[in-house]
Amino acid sequence: MDNLNWLESFPALLQLEPNAREILIKSARIVEAPIGTIGYREGGACGAYVMRLAGQSRVYKMSTSGREILLYRVAAGETCVITTTCLLGHSNYPASTIVEEPIRDVIIPAPAFNQLMIDSSVFRQFVMTNYGVLISDLIVLLDEVAFHSLDARLAKLLLDANSTTISRTHQLMADELGTAREVVSRQLKRFEQKNWVALGRGHVEISNRAALEKLASS
Repeated sequence: MDNLNWLESFPALLQLEPNAREILIKSARIVEAPIGTIGYREGGACGAYVMRLAGQSRVYKMSTSGREILLYRVAAGETCVITTTCLLGHSNYPASTIVEEPIRDVIIPAPAFNQLMIDSSVFRQFVMTNYGVLISDLIVLLDEVAFHSLDARLAKLLLDANSTTISRTHQLMADELGTAREVVSRQLKRFEQKNWVALGRGHVEISNRAALEKLASS
């Protein structure tokens, strides 16, 4: 990589020290991957820090029974909290990730990442600030799973789409909520019976947003 134009996607790094820039010029590289690509698998070794320039992937945990729960998504301008955790703790991945929208990433190999964490206060501050924000998001997820009912979490999932029409299968919603498709289908049917939503093939139409908002906040 002969330039660092990609730093514009991460304004906090624009003030990197000269030696830190040299490390990035020598070691960082840009990679791309299409939809469906497995970024890393649970149990695999972590070899690099990832900074997302474009696209989106989801990070998920799979149970022994094959049930999936969404942990979080990584979009443009973001980093991956699990990757950071593994690099800082010299541990293997505790979850997996798959590309949902074609991605373009900056990859910083582990040795360069470790050197930057020692030598660059700007880079170190960037990593730890992002890490703190992402950990807070995971705590919110834990709170939702532990203390909110499934119907409230499903209502929030529908509302978070920021659209009247949610083009998502019952299976995909079940994966995000960490439950079975049949459970989601039953709950959506109850929502429909209350005239809160209208169900179609592969999509859900929100009919009563206020009712869903009240349930999601309960």
